[in-house]
Amino acid sequence: NERKQRVFQVSAGYPLNSNGDPHAGAPEEKVELRKKVTLLRGISIIIGTIIGAGIFISPKGILKNSGSVGMSLVVWIACGILSLFGALSYAELGTCIKKSGGHYTYILEAFGPQVAFVRLWVDMIAIRPAGLAVIALAFGRYILEPIFMPCGVPEIAIKLATTIGITMVMYLNSMSVSWTARIQIFLTFSKLLAMAIIIVPGLYQLFKGETKNFENAFEVNTIDLTGLPLAFYSGMYAYAGWFYLNFVTEEVENPERTVPLAICISMVIVMICYTLTNVAYYTVMSAEELLASNAVAVTFAEKLMGNFSFAVPVFVALSCFGSMNGCLFAISRMFYVASREGQLPEVLSMIHIRRHTPLPAVIVLYPITLLILFLGDIYSLLNFMSFLRWLFIGVAVVGLIYLRYTRPDMPRPFKVPIFIPAVFSFTCFFMVFLSLYSDPINTGIGFAISLTGIPAYFIFIHFERKPKWFQKLSGQRLHKCKWETSEYAQKFLSSYTLIIHIMMPDMPSSF
Repeated sequence: NERKQRVFQVSAGYPLNSNGDPHAGAPEEKVELRKKVTLLRGISIIIGTIIGAGIFISPKGILKNSGSVGMSLVVWIACGILSLFGALSYAELGTCIKKSGGHYTYILEAFGPQVAFVRLWVDMIAIRPAGLAVIALAFGRYILEPIFMPCGVPEIAIKLATTIGITMVMYLNSMSVSWTARIQIFLTFSKLLAMAIIIVPGLYQLFKGETKNFENAFEVNTIDLTGLPLAFYSGMYAYAGWFYLNFVTEEVENPERTVPLAICISMVIVMICYTLTNVAYYTVMSAEELLASNAVAVTFAEKLMGNFSFAVPVFVALSCFGSMNGCLFAISRMFYVASREGQLPEVLSMIHIRRHTPLPAVIVLYPITLLILFLGDIYSLLNFMSFLRWLFIGVAVVGLIYLRYTRPDMPRPFKVPIFIPAVFSFTCFFMVFLSLYSDPINTGIGFAISLTGIPAYFIFIHFERKPKWFQKLSGQRLHKCKWETSEYAQKFLSSYTLIIHIMMPDMPSSF
């Protein structure tokens, strides 16, 4: 029992001495998340989560809706610049509000706990588990594709490989922040290598004079002005992920310098890679061939590299694994911060005293994700909820403008011109309007689901008279006390530790 008591400590700042008692003797060290995210690791988190499978498999939403090769390239660049505006806005927020949690923390600081909880609620019940499941399904499919070629991969095999992938990512993030970051750096370089394998031969073809697909690139009669908003919508989704470093601000070394620098370097690299990758595709494929292809990078490789095309699914799988790893690393910190703020059960703000990882916050998505993977309609769920991402990002950036006027004396080591957050927030709200216009039924259902966060806030957070079992679970009644002072918490923690042992049999016995 004494050993189990020392496994986790509440992250409210209790110092821990040699025998694990936070109140006896002089403190030896404070149990907290350590600052292990360097500039290179920060860049790998951003690039590794932005670049997923889309650019390799189906980067055709922009071409389809823009109507021409030239206009599609313009949209790729314009969406990169708009995303850079959003990233710069978040760089200011991350340097003046030095807390982890990303969107949730910024909305909480600007607009209070009610709005922040609605964002948290939607993330917890739908967006994050469904998003993680979709990325993991792509990993499962493409990691098995070279084995089953030329046949299709059985659906049950995909789901089993997906489950293994999710479990690996959960285990990695639970065991070590350093190893999570190192593997993220390796996976990011793997993605950039995969893009280089496409870009270099493509540019070589371009310099050889393969420019026939760029003739009449801006032909007026093919440009579809009514489809341009949808093209921008697809482009903004392709760049989504620039905000994940802000979820781990408290673990970033020298955040005033590292956060803005990592964001700017990452966005420039991604924008160049995306644009040059599409240019490379067009040197080998016409617009019609690109739109007809089920896997653009595979078609490109088959035309230029012959048998080497079998390696493309492996690179895509590694890319998906990197996106899963970076996403989970960041999102777990949002749950950790929300628990620390009293809006989630206190167990989620506990930190492993030796590994210094927020283990409960990491694995909380595991059962929900697997449930959605095997029982839920993932893609319908994402269709319902996807517009909410842009709504709340827009609200967070509006919060930056609001804080400029309500808290003008707040230290701002990095400050952007006011037109940057204004333009980006307008873009976000325009995308929400576009979702309502193009798909009012799914958007309306998603909006209704998000509104369930309002009664949930009053039931779980606002009302003080709650059942005793819920008070003990959430830690609200004894928020400043240690969990082991409660007999119920002791039993809960023992059960929780047993579950972790079952999931992670390699855990040292001292756990």
